[in-house]
Amino acid sequence: MRLNEVVFTDAEPIEGYGPGFFRIGGQKHAAPLVTGPGGTTDWGGYDDVETLLALAGSTDVLFVGTGDDIAHLPATLRATLEEAGLGVEIMSSPAACRTYNVLLSEGRRVALALMPVRGGA
Repeated sequence: MRLNEVVFTDAEPIEGYGPGFFRIGGQKHAAPLVTGPGGTTDWGGYDDVETLLALAGSTDVLFVGTGDDIAHLPATLRATLEEAGLGVEIMSSPAACRTYNVLLSEGRRVALALMPVRGGA
């Protein structure tokens, strides 16, 4: 059996979340936020397209966590992101966190945009 150490490069996994926040790299960050290859930053929500477009070129797939429940993205936002070369996957924020962590551990070029949740884990 061969074991490999997981290296997250400059992107950090999601460690936990609670009402209105996500824990990344041992620090509590207010939601909504974006995290990925360039670090973690505040996100202005669905109207803040520029923050998401800045991920193009360094990210293959952007996971968008829509809060406690899955919801649709505005069609124009999704089209703009896909035109910029970003694959977009929509899911609840808890599911997006788990999926992001798995793909990040595999060395994939992923990023995560998160809306807040009501509960915690």
